[in-house]
Amino acid sequence: MRLTQLLFTQGFGTRRQCEALVAGGHVQIGDTTVRDDVEVQARGLVWRVDGVAWSYHLKALLLLHKPAGYECSMKPKHHPGVLSLLPMPLRTRGVQPVGRLDVDTTGLLLLTDDGTLLHRLTSPKHHVAKVYQATTRHAITPSQVQQLLDGVVLGDHPTPVRALACTQRSDHTLTLTIDQGRYHQVKRMLAAVGNRVTFLHRSAFGDCTLPNALPPGQWCWIDPGKVVGEANAET
Repeated sequence: MRLTQLLFTQGFGTRRQCEALVAGGHVQIGDTTVRDDVEVQARGLVWRVDGVAWSYHLKALLLLHKPAGYECSMKPKHHPGVLSLLPMPLRTRGVQPVGRLDVDTTGLLLLTDDGTLLHRLTSPKHHVAKVYQATTRHAITPSQVQQLLDGVVLGDHPTPVRALACTQRSDHTLTLTIDQGRYHQVKRMLAAVGNRVTFLHRSAFGDCTLPNALPPGQWCWIDPGKVVGEANAET
């Protein structure tokens, strides 16, 4: 693959803009500034654009530690969008959130430009589990935990929704695992049992957990096999 073609596929602008980056001495491979449109081996290649290191990814899959106050919409209306937390090449190549977190919800958010993987992770038939840490206004009772496990009816659908797991951590905190993705689901489930969520944080999505060392607002690359399991990563 030509270097300018590689830059183009990785979101560094139009073909002409990528040609200008190379000709202008903005691209380095190793310790060498490359000014010609040379042939490169894309897989495994690490290069720098204006000193920032990049590696080749045929499809992008990112893990973002979402802070509060950001919308997951591609066209945010009332708050900054989560895409504003990413560098321009990732936005240019068209990554989008895998599902949504409410504007006040924090934690693990995946983003990808792989349409097949996006469907795999969000389709209800695949039942990908998500784990949330919820803080509640009122003290949690054993009866409420059992109701969440048995299933509660939300207003927009007659079929009860159940938590796959629900563990009380303190008087006002619990860990809840679900495999659906309905609108405001965790908040509405807690409301259905007579409580109210005051803080919500997602700590896991599928087989992927939020790294302790990743600060809010920061992102990292992630292997699809770390989310859906190595055996299912290509399905």
